[in-house]
Amino acid sequence: MKILITGGKGQLGNELLRIIKSGQAEIGSLEKAKEYEVVSYDVDKLDISNLNKVREILNLEKPNVVINCAACTNVDGCESNEELAFKVNSLGPRNLAIISEEINAKLVQVSTDYVFSGEEREVPFREYDLTSPYSVYGKTKLMGEEFVRQYSKKAFIVRTSWLYGYVGHNFVYTMRRLGSEKEFLTVVNDQKGNPTHANDLAYHILKLIETEEYGIYHCTGKGECTWYDFAKKIMELSKLNCEVRPCTSEEFKTPAKRPEYSSLDNMMLRCTIGDEMRNWEEAIESFIKKLK
Repeated sequence: MKILITGGKGQLGNELLRIIKSGQAEIGSLEKAKEYEVVSYDVDKLDISNLNKVREILNLEKPNVVINCAACTNVDGCESNEELAFKVNSLGPRNLAIISEEINAKLVQVSTDYVFSGEEREVPFREYDLTSPYSVYGKTKLMGEEFVRQYSKKAFIVRTSWLYGYVGHNFVYTMRRLGSEKEFLTVVNDQKGNPTHANDLAYHILKLIETEEYGIYHCTGKGECTWYDFAKKIMELSKLNCEVRPCTSEEFKTPAKRPEYSSLDNMMLRCTIGDEMRNWEEAIESFIKKLK
């Protein structure tokens, strides 16, 4: 099987490559992955918003599976540059879906919990729940999902949340850096979701592509917390003497409005290949131990 990964230098692309090379994820063995032929592209070699370039590269490489990890993920930045967000998060998946269908390749589109608003919600979202994004980021990612559903018959749409990995920028690294510099931090305590280890997500994606179980999936760490809870746990595990103080979203205003509640339920995983995602506390403990 030949796999083409877009956004290969990002935190999820990095974990996919790590597992394929070793045949081993942190939560289990994937020996078959070592047999895959894999090519990885980043924006310098493949701009997914350019349909002609996507057609050229996919026809050159002829992959059996395309995994799209490329995205414009700066949530606040998307508010000030809607056109870029639309090109990368909406047109990019559309282009990959069109050409993947032409070459009969499976497509994995990675999406987000931000397709939900979570207003007056206390129960995790399932795959069939109605979407209602607040932000440009959420809206453009949702349109990317819709394009994939429209143009590809062999697609896995995988929604995840609060992702962190060993490379790139993420909340864990930001908290550790600020925690080593400051005596206290203020973090919102009224947005709730699921922290997700990129290695665990990559493992499930690689299991999915061996199947024909196409559709929408939620794939997040088990259990839920607020950003404040998450930050406190990071400081505790990192042994940083930085006090974390709670605040409201109203007090900590950002250009993009975040979901109030965006916990996801991995129902589709449970009903198909199985849900082996770790509890978020177990996963972040493992992650920080490896950093040390």
